[in-house]
Amino acid sequence: MPLPPPDRPRFTRAAPPAAAAASPDGSERLNKRMAALGLCSRREADLWIEQGWVKVNGQVAEMGVKVTAADKVEVDRQASQHQERQVTILLHKPMGFVSGQAEDGHEPAVVLVNPRTHWREDPSKNRFSPPQLRGLAPAGRLDIDSVGLLVLTQDGRVARQLIGEDSGVEKEYLVRVAYGPVAENSQAAFPREKLALLRHGLSLDGQALKPAQVEWQNTEQLRFVLTEGKKRQIRRMCEQVGLKVVGLKRIRIGRVVLGHLPVGQWRYLGAGERF
Repeated sequence: MPLPPPDRPRFTRAAPPAAAAASPDGSERLNKRMAALGLCSRREADLWIEQGWVKVNGQVAEMGVKVTAADKVEVDRQASQHQERQVTILLHKPMGFVSGQAEDGHEPAVVLVNPRTHWREDPSKNRFSPPQLRGLAPAGRLDIDSVGLLVLTQDGRVARQLIGEDSGVEKEYLVRVAYGPVAENSQAAFPREKLALLRHGLSLDGQALKPAQVEWQNTEQLRFVLTEGKKRQIRRMCEQVGLKVVGLKRIRIGRVVLGHLPVGQWRYLGAGERF
């Protein structure tokens, strides 16, 4: 796609002075630099470079080019307009659907995104169109036997915020549990020192877990707030302290809540909503 005339407005960012060097001369791939600047995801950066929307020091960038902190990166307005058309979808995932690719005969949650399942009380002015499914991917996982809020997005900035290496966005869960042979009132039987372990002190896959907020909501239900998302983390944490997870529901990601969104339905992330 040809570039617009040279006098067309662009948005520009210089690399932060403390950017980590990826090679002895401090250079790194352009797509990585653009992601670090918060312009887009690496995948989006590759698309923009392919379209001719990115310049380095005034020259149209080529795929795979490396840059240093001294290089000036410019992105054409068309890339910004491309981002504005991207959607982020909030789905109340039912049990039995996987978050990502289909596996073991189970369908991916994205198949639930269609006009019939669009929540009629969605306050967004967006209207569904098939192109919104292109590149729509989960920003985080939710196990096949768990329900609740799942984010699907075309926007690499959202994905990076929620699942990037430096992400600290809170995820809140309601978890029904059973403790050993106790038939009822697991809260009364569960030792306080084990509750303290759930909050801080456990490890998974040889790595210490970050501190978590864990508290009883009622005699059979715990509330977890995590800032990380290892595979089946809550279930594995509970297993280590003798708790069996009976049901798990995610109700919040950052400042976005599941609210009254019905099971199996979805809505758009509103223009004023932020994680």
